[in-house]
Amino acid sequence: MSVHDHTIVLTTPLTREAVAGLRAGQAVLLSGIVYTARDAAHQRLVDAIAAGEPLPMPLDGQTIYYCGPAPAPEGRPIGSCGPTSSARMDPYLEPLLELGLRATIGKGNRSVEVRRALVKHGAVYLVAVGGAGALLAETVTAARVVAYPELGPEAIYELTIERMPTLVGYDTVGGTAFAREDPL
Repeated sequence: MSVHDHTIVLTTPLTREAVAGLRAGQAVLLSGIVYTARDAAHQRLVDAIAAGEPLPMPLDGQTIYYCGPAPAPEGRPIGSCGPTSSARMDPYLEPLLELGLRATIGKGNRSVEVRRALVKHGAVYLVAVGGAGALLAETVTAARVVAYPELGPEAIYELTIERMPTLVGYDTVGGTAFAREDPL
């Protein structure tokens, strides 16, 4: 049986050991708490780290989902919540990894520097299907804003998810699921 023959089921927070066995291209169903954050929220997080200020959520073992959710329709915890392009968050990743961030979820490939940082810190990059925001919203069972509400959909939300479908884009040993990239 190859590493790609079965789906891994993980629950956050993630340990270094839990992600160490993941390999690029493998399917992961993720459950638990994840935090949304896009560009503006990342800038604020990195500024807070640089200033020695406390962060609005824990990072050790956590997962950040690059997403700006739509308003919740009646009876749902959240609206459409598809992944955004991850490369825009590349400049902010290293300080978050240094505080124990274990995974990020987004879409698209990322810089070689990010791939090296993931290997260095024992973290992974998971990809979710772009354009499937309404489907991914079905995996969210609870949502609440935890920081920067003035940013609207770019605020940091705490989402409780059940079996969100993802693929390992980059693993902890330098592997990639993207066809046009060489392994590190």
